[in-house]
Amino acid sequence: MADGTFRVQVEHDHLRKLANATPVQAVAELVWNALDADATRVDVDVDVGELGMRSITVTDNGHGFSRQEAEALFGKVGGSWKRHGARSKSKGRALHGKEGKGRFRALGLGRVADWSVRYREGNRLMAFRMTLIRDALVDVRITEATEADAALGTGVEVRISELDRQFRSLDPERAVPDLSAVFAVYLTDYRDAAVYFDHQKLDPEANIVERNKISLSPIEADGEEYPVALELIQWSSAPERSVFFCGEDGFPFARIAPKFHTTGYVFSAYLKSRYVDRLQERGAIDLAEMDSAMAEAYDEAAEAIQAHFKQAGAAAARTEIDRWKAERSYPYDTEPQTPVEAAERQVFDIVALTVSKHLSDFSEQSTKSRALQMRMLRQAIERGPDELQNILTQVLDLPKKTRNEFSRLLEEADLANVISASRLVSDRLKFLSGIEHLLYDPETRGLLKERSQLHRMIAEGNTWIFGEEFALTVDDKGLREVLRKHREMIGAETVIDEPVKRIDGKTGIVDLMLSRAVPLSRSEEREHLIVELKRPSVVIGAKELTQIESYAFAIAGDERFRDLKTRWTFWAVSNDLDEHARRRTRQEGSPPGRVFKEGLIEIWVRPWSEILADSKGRMRFVQDHLKANVEGDAALKYLKTTYAKYLEGIVEGEDDNATNSPSDPEDEGSD
Repeated sequence: MADGTFRVQVEHDHLRKLANATPVQAVAELVWNALDADATRVDVDVDVGELGMRSITVTDNGHGFSRQEAEALFGKVGGSWKRHGARSKSKGRALHGKEGKGRFRALGLGRVADWSVRYREGNRLMAFRMTLIRDALVDVRITEATEADAALGTGVEVRISELDRQFRSLDPERAVPDLSAVFAVYLTDYRDAAVYFDHQKLDPEANIVERNKISLSPIEADGEEYPVALELIQWSSAPERSVFFCGEDGFPFARIAPKFHTTGYVFSAYLKSRYVDRLQERGAIDLAEMDSAMAEAYDEAAEAIQAHFKQAGAAAARTEIDRWKAERSYPYDTEPQTPVEAAERQVFDIVALTVSKHLSDFSEQSTKSRALQMRMLRQAIERGPDELQNILTQVLDLPKKTRNEFSRLLEEADLANVISASRLVSDRLKFLSGIEHLLYDPETRGLLKERSQLHRMIAEGNTWIFGEEFALTVDDKGLREVLRKHREMIGAETVIDEPVKRIDGKTGIVDLMLSRAVPLSRSEEREHLIVELKRPSVVIGAKELTQIESYAFAIAGDERFRDLKTRWTFWAVSNDLDEHARRRTRQEGSPPGRVFKEGLIEIWVRPWSEILADSKGRMRFVQDHLKANVEGDAALKYLKTTYAKYLEGIVEGEDDNATNSPSDPEDEGSD
């Protein structure tokens, strides 16, 4: 038989569609052809020169095919011998290709594909060559078969040249794990077969973390029922996650990128069904995602995959947290008592577990160092996104993307406000309990040291105790000087905005004066808060009321403030009031505690017991509302649905797909 050509019996545009394959898909099809020919070794070699990739060659030691069979194999798409044979010729392997389309996908890599074929004819080894050119797809060039050196053995070599571009996806570091995923099931089922890429053996088992089989509901279509099985392989490393639509024997005919998240887990899922074989036979496999029956099976598989990794993530997270608790580096000693505390704990677990993954030496640190970092993380979470960002950046040096995700987690969920406010309320309630103890406990009320501490604590950020309108106050040097100027009216011993020096306890406790400026939105206006803390032994009566009023009028009329638009609030505070003072603080039409109001001047007199009770009431009101906020679906629901982006399995979300977004497919066009 002489050299010549034969024509492929199919429309030219259909062949062009077959030739439009991704690089990995095209290489995989050539490898499948080799394995279907009972090859025990298949080698994929990429020839790289100074200017980049020059050619791609796939070589096998299979039984090849004869010169007479070539026209049947290449001459008609859809008429492959494999269609009528469920097993390979000599080794009885399940067959992948059954439509004779795979060989044309080689032209998805380059313009020219050359086949060098060796096969046995009786006792002789015969060889011939064929060429496919993308510009003339329907014409196959073929040489006459000639006898070859028997030592060469049977096999096929396919060389693709005049490559379209430099395929980054065929770099070994990407192609080896990618092809391992494609051939994982086959190579673990048929251990006599080996595939090498750039001299690296595809060894899926070395990269498998876990392998599971999951039963799914059967596909019902065309009056028939097709069983469905899902095989899930978790990889220690892989370039991407994939779902393969496979025939009943497990051969992948189509590959899609999953549109759901399994953060921290890389997997390949093999959805197997005879229904996929039917789609392949009909030529509809490329549109499998649009098939309603197949779409239902995929959705069920997606749910099963997510559930599996969520359980795995929860187990791993619990193990790590339990280890921290056992070594006492975990910064919480008790279980959360309120919904806000539970939300804070969940945020901490996410941050801490992700930090441990990003810092390679986190698990290797001493328990003391790890405990210190844990405490810093807890404090940062309590104080909000800005503080958390500082810790993640300056102390832990996490990647910028991770830092931004965590800050956004708190900000978008409004949990920063909830957690910070809850911590603020909790701290304020503790502060009030401490003051109450100092003022009324017989062992502490007469101690000067605690009294001076009380004054300093109120001056430094705790003026909220007199009302939330005074929560933000600042020091005012000018006001302090005016108070000192008129000090003789209230008592020369009064200490104004200074720490009380330690003196002999017999001398008695002096009065304390606190001056604060309240910030206003208008720069030309001022508001001042002046608090006189009387001796605990002083019962405020008519004398003290006259004294504080005279003092207030003198301060407000001082030449420094006379021509300024200034509001004045004076407080006189002690442990007790006499009956006269109590009547003055209960005037009709005036709020409890106010004894004077005229123009921009207000004077208040109140016992500590009422101040503490009012403050506690306000704090508990806020606490109840924070609890209601978290128990509702605003902040915590967002937190739960957002967890999937950072760490699967910590908290069950009400709608796990709420934040799903498609994975980015490989951008082959940029190769």
